[in-house]
Parts: sequence; C-alpha cells; structure tokens
Amino acid sequence: MVGFVVLMLAAFASGALNAVAGGGAFITFPALLFAGVPPVAANASSTVALFPGQAASSWAYRREIAAGGQVNVPVFAALSLVGGLIGALLLLLTPNAVFAGFVPWLLLFATAVFAVGAYAPWIVSRLRLGGRSVLVVQFIISIYGGYFGGGIGFLMLAALTLFGLRDIHAMNGLRLLLAMLMNAAAVGAFIVAGAVWWPETIAMAVAAVAGGYAGAMGAKRVDPRILKTLVVLIGVALTLYFFVKGA
Repeated sequence: MVGFVVLMLAAFASGALNAVAGGGAFITFPALLFAGVPPVAANASSTVALFPGQAASSWAYRREIAAGGQVNVPVFAALSLVGGLIGALLLLLTPNAVFAGFVPWLLLFATAVFAVGAYAPWIVSRLRLGGRSVLVVQFIISIYGGYFGGGIGFLMLAALTLFGLRDIHAMNGLRLLLAMLMNAAAVGAFIVAGAVWWPETIAMAVAAVAGGYAGAMGAKRVDPRILKTLVVLIGVALTLYFFVKGA
C-alpha cells in the first residue's frame, strides 16, 4: 500500500511538471524502478501512466495549435506516430540487462537537453532548420521519444524555434500534441506486447491526470524557472545514483 501511495505521489508530481515545465518522466520512471519494476517494463508503464494527462493537456491547447500556421501539423503528427512506434518496438527488443546499462546514459542525455533548453537556449539560437530538415529532426526525436522520452519536450521546442516559430503558446501546444501522438503509438505497442504493469500504471495514471490539472491551474502562479531548476536537480541526482548503483 505504501508503495502505491509513493507511486501515485510521483505520478501527481509528474503530471504537474509536464503541464508547467515538462520533465515528468524524470520522476515516474525512477519511481517504478525503485518499486522493483524491471527497467523495460518501468519505462513502458511510465509512458502509459503519463499518456492520459498528455492527451488532456494537448486538447486544452487545441486553439493555440491551430494558430501555428507555419507548421504542417498532419505531417508532423504522422511522423510522430511512426517514429514513436519504431522507438517503442526498439525498446521491446532491448533486453532488460542491456536497457539497464543504458539508463544512466539516457538520464544524462535527457538532463543535459533539459538544462540547455531551460538555461542556455542561445547555444542553438544561431542554427536554422528548413522545412525538410525540421521533419527529419522531428522523426528522430519521435524515435527517441518512443524509446525513452526524457527531454523530448525541449528537443521539440528547440526544433520548432530553429524552424522559425516564435509564438510560445503555439509551440507549447504542438509540443504537447506531438508528444502525445508519439506516446500513443508507444502505448499501443507496449499494451499489445504485455509490457505494462497494470496495477501500478492505473493508479499512477489517475494521479497524473489530477497532477496535470493542478499544474495547468497553477501554471500562472508558479515561476516555471523554479520548476525547471527542480527538474534539472532531480535529473542530476538520479543520473549520479544510477551511474553508481545501476538500474
């Protein structure tokens, strides 16, 4: 019972973080590992648990998404679905022992991406992506998103910025929609493959939806920089932990 309460608290915090700043997977994935769920199943269960909250958030941004006229949303959506499915299948083909070895490196990469997106956007501000290039980048991000997913929000925001978008609300809406779509493909693959630990996942999904709602309501009251700092600190701590202890 205590373990389920901890997982639900982690999912609530993840839903709130995803709604405000992104980075919710930094909490749910390690929480499932600590609860004794094998690495591949933990990643799959984390993706499924956070999916309902992502779907609700993307729906809430539907007007902002429609305003982002520079982006061909159907093409981006199709690439996200296909890439997410490929990434999920790659995860399912990865043995637990091998994926466990990847975990600290994936966390390190995701933390670095998150930190750069939050605090040093000028690093990529001089680059530029054309129409075809941004589609290739989105497809690669989608594969990574289906496989692990940490930091995909900032990767997509960076790609959209380099493409020329400046409306932060439209960009945030597209980020949520595309993340939801790549995870939708991954969720389907994980369910069919039987990789989801359902009791933990259902409890976390309910908590994640509540956290997402609370995060959306409180987004204007909380400085996103504080939450981003918290996400980076959590990422650094977990990266160091898994490098020392292993997954």
